[in-house]
Amino acid sequence: MDPRTEIAIVVVIAIIAVLMIAWLVVRKQRTAKLRHRFGPEYDRAVHDVGQARADSVLLEREKRVEQFSLRTLASDEGERFITDWRLVQSRFVDDPQRAVIEADLLVDKVMQARGYPMSDFEQRAADISVGHPHVVANYRAAHQIALRHKQGQASTEDLRQAMIYYRSLFDDLLEPVPAAPVTHKREVA
Repeated sequence: MDPRTEIAIVVVIAIIAVLMIAWLVVRKQRTAKLRHRFGPEYDRAVHDVGQARADSVLLEREKRVEQFSLRTLASDEGERFITDWRLVQSRFVDDPQRAVIEADLLVDKVMQARGYPMSDFEQRAADISVGHPHVVANYRAAHQIALRHKQGQASTEDLRQAMIYYRSLFDDLLEPVPAAPVTHKREVA
C-alpha cells in the first residue's frame, strides 16, 4: 500500500476517534449537568424511560417550559395564597379529606397564577419538575394519596402526609421565578 494512503487512513481514523471522544465527553457533561439540575427527578426519568432517553426527555421538558410565561407572584397575590393555605390547613383537624382536596386545588391555582398550563396531572408534574425538581416527588406522592383517598384507601396519617407534601410544593411555588436553575433542596419524600 502507498505510504500516503496509509497516512491518510491513519489520519481519518484519528479524526474519527477524536470526534467520538469529544462527543462522549460533551454527552457526559450534559448528563452531569442534567443530573445536578434535576436531582432525584433525573433518576426518576432514567427509571421511567431508560438511561439512553432520560437526557432527551428532560431537555424536552426544559424546552416546553421555556415557552411558558412564568411569573413571580405579586406580593398581594402571595399573601392571599398564604391566607388561603392557612385556612385549608386549619380545616384538616375537622375534615382531613376536604383539606387535602382543597390543598390540591390551591396548589393548582398557584401554578396557574404563576403561568403553568393546567393540563393532565402527569404533564403538570413534568412541567413543575423543571423549576422545582426537588419537590415534584412530593407533588406526585400527594396526588397518589389523594387518588387513594377517592377510593377509600387513605388513612388520616396518609392525608396528613399529603398535606405536608402539598405544602412543600406550595412554599416553592411562592418563591420568585429563578433566573438560573434551582439548586436548593427542599425534598420531603
